[in-house]
Formats: sequence, structure tokens, C-alpha cells
Amino acid sequence: MKRAVEKHLTLRERILETIRDAIMSGALRPGEKVAEPELAARFGISRTPIREAFRQLESEGYLTVIPRKGALVAAFSAKDVEEFYAIKSILEGYAARKACSRLSTKEIDRLEGINEKLREIAIEGDVRHFFKVHNNFHDLFIRGAGNDKLHDMIAALLQKFQRLRLASLSKPGRMQISVEEHEKIIEAFRKRDAVLAEMLVQKNAEYGGKVLIEEDRISASNASYPEMDL
Repeated sequence: MKRAVEKHLTLRERILETIRDAIMSGALRPGEKVAEPELAARFGISRTPIREAFRQLESEGYLTVIPRKGALVAAFSAKDVEEFYAIKSILEGYAARKACSRLSTKEIDRLEGINEKLREIAIEGDVRHFFKVHNNFHDLFIRGAGNDKLHDMIAALLQKFQRLRLASLSKPGRMQISVEEHEKIIEAFRKRDAVLAEMLVQKNAEYGGKVLIEEDRISASNASYPEMDL
């Protein structure tokens, strides 16, 4: 299935996926330079589309582009993770509380349908597909809050820390747990319990950060560097 999908990727998408995969697998480590010449030779293209891909990956938190030095794999500390998920939990929790009375029965049914799809993908173990559909679940109720500025603010935050979110969902059992958490959130929406919906969404976000921070603490006991290898 993966090979069939890859055939339909554009050149730009293939460059993006190649770098993302190298970073997520650890083939490229925090602080390591991503060489333009090697990528240009590999794909048989000029450096212009590669630099465009670098800008996209920088916006997603994978790279840090430094003038006259090039692109380096971004490093995140435990503090970065904690701060991101704290803000995410507050904003998404507020969105869930506001959406609780606004979501139609049809929209809540859609949330349930999306979560059933996530359940199937979790069994297959396709983290990237899960990540995309997972975004649809959260985007539906965030839009349901009826606050465009809140939606844009959350979208910008999630885009910047996409790498952390994908890393969290990649942890063993995390996709299944996410599906179970979504079930509780959907039930809170059906009951129109705004306080419970907010609490569950906040808990969902906080747990996403917890699994990364716990991993960092374990790594810190076996290594001297303070950055998280995500």
C-alpha cells in the first residue's frame, strides 16, 4: 500500500517525506546538517525546490534554516515539549467547551465516523495516515467552536510543532489510546457536558506531551545531551 501511495507523490512531496522519514527514524539527528547537494543529486533537480521544501519543513518544526549555513535538524528540549502541550491543551480545551453546545448531531456522528476510521488505521499501524485523519477529528470540533481566530491560532501552533505530534502518536500503543480518548470526548459532546468535554480534551493533549517527556527522562539517564531526539 505504501509503495502505491508513493507513486502518486509529487517530487516536492517525495523530498519532504524523505527528510521527514530520515529525521523521525534517527538517520538524521538533532543539530545535523541536511545537505542540499546530496538531495539535488538524489532527485536530479536544482536546489530551488529543495530550499522550498526546507522552508516547509522549518514551518513544521523539523528543520532550522540558518542564513549562509544551511538547514539543520531542529532540536527540542523537554521544556519546549511541556510548553507546547500546555498551550495546546488550554486552547483545544476551550474550543471543545465552546463547541459542545454548537455541534449538531450530524457533526457528532461525523466525529464518531472519523474515530472508527482511526480505529481501523491504528490496527494497521499506519502512523502517518492516522496522523492525517486524527487532524480531521480535532479540526471538526475546533471549527465547531465558531471562533475563526481561535481556529487559526490553533492551526498555526499545530503546524509549527507537527514533528512533536507525530512523534507522540508514533509511541507504542499511543494510537489505540487516542481512539479510546476520542470515544470519551464524543460521549461528552452527545451529553452536551461542556465541562467534561473541555477536561477530556485537555487530558488528551497533556498525555501526548507526557509520553515524550517521559521518554526524554529515560534517555537523559543514559546520555549526556539535553535535547530530545525526536
